[in-house]
Amino acid sequence: KILTPPPQVKWSYTYTRPGYTKKQHHSVPKDWWTEDVSDLDIDLFRCIVMAIRSTYVLPPQLIGEALHVYACRWLPGITKLKSSGSSVSQTEESKEKNRKILETIVSMIPADRGSVSVGFLFRLLSISIHLGVSSVTKTELIRRASLQFEEATVSDLLYPSTSSSDQNYYDTELVQAVLETFLKLWKRMSPGAVDNSYFLRSIRNVGKLIDSYLQVVARDDNMQVSKFVSLAETVPSIAREDHDDLYRAINIYLKMHPEMSKADKKRLCGILDCQRLSPEVRGHAVKNELLPLRTVVQLLYFEQDKGSKATSSHKLPKPHEILLGAKDRAATTRDTQSKHSLGPNKEEFNGEEIRERDHHHKTKRSDGKLALDMEKKMVIRGDIAETQSEKGRVLRDESSSSGKVDKDPKKMIRRARSKSEHGVKK
Repeated sequence: KILTPPPQVKWSYTYTRPGYTKKQHHSVPKDWWTEDVSDLDIDLFRCIVMAIRSTYVLPPQLIGEALHVYACRWLPGITKLKSSGSSVSQTEESKEKNRKILETIVSMIPADRGSVSVGFLFRLLSISIHLGVSSVTKTELIRRASLQFEEATVSDLLYPSTSSSDQNYYDTELVQAVLETFLKLWKRMSPGAVDNSYFLRSIRNVGKLIDSYLQVVARDDNMQVSKFVSLAETVPSIAREDHDDLYRAINIYLKMHPEMSKADKKRLCGILDCQRLSPEVRGHAVKNELLPLRTVVQLLYFEQDKGSKATSSHKLPKPHEILLGAKDRAATTRDTQSKHSLGPNKEEFNGEEIRERDHHHKTKRSDGKLALDMEKKMVIRGDIAETQSEKGRVLRDESSSSGKVDKDPKKMIRRARSKSEHGVKK
């Protein structure tokens, strides 16, 4: 009957779960048989479920649903958060019976991932610690929970500690055991992964989950610093994009434990990376009086160092922008100089007036140079004229002293040449 397709079911079926009667179902649900078989003994239940699994007709999720219904029916405290009270009152005989039920259910969980929820696996794991199940069963539960750890929520991890020596309200050791197994599987699978982005997203989801879990367990008055720090340090650096959530968990812990020693505060805040805080959170942390002085000094140092890098790392302009800037500065300088030369009450020259002024200066310079050249020529001519007049006086003196003039043309030419050479040498 269980293997009959739901549309062909003609007989009445039992479905007494809370809330089902409020929904008006017109078709037979696929898991109609799970509550019926949950009334059977564990041995008969196991035989039926294994027979159903061997046919491979029903999906693994439906088998997992049957296991979940049976566990909720028989295992005490699996649907309650505080199960320690009912667990302590159990007799040794009932504990042995429940231990057998739990180990049988774990052995029947389909190997397919997602056949049961990760929350259900954590509930079984929490009960198994108190019932004292075998190490094989506990290891299998931890392994199955680690495979689906990224799908968990914070509420799936909030189970009270069942250890008599542990005074903490929440069982952080259980969560840490699953986390460590998840990291081992992740390191084994991620190097050969084709799609690395999937594994990176997976481990970061787990990192966010643990930081959110830390914010809840930080409110426990009996939470020890060593356990809090150990769980926080188990998360690798790659699993945290930033340390904002971790800072919030530390801040809550400091508020709930005001009597902490300086050594414990130093150890607690030592897991915080000040460089990986957002500006908003860093601004809050600098003003947080609960933080130790060393952490505040580190925050201030990184804040100042980040500010100095931001001011010194401006983007360099492109070459053409440098040239355009230089031209603009040169034009501005010329305009400023022209303003100063004209005085404060003068107007600026336009382009045409500047060209006329430059032409006027050039003309004045050329005229001055021409006058200087003419003056030099006049001086030279004066010297020549003075020299020639002196030559004439010498000739007259010679002729007057001799009283006669030599009329020989050849002699006159020779005398003239010799005197002219003497004048040039002079």
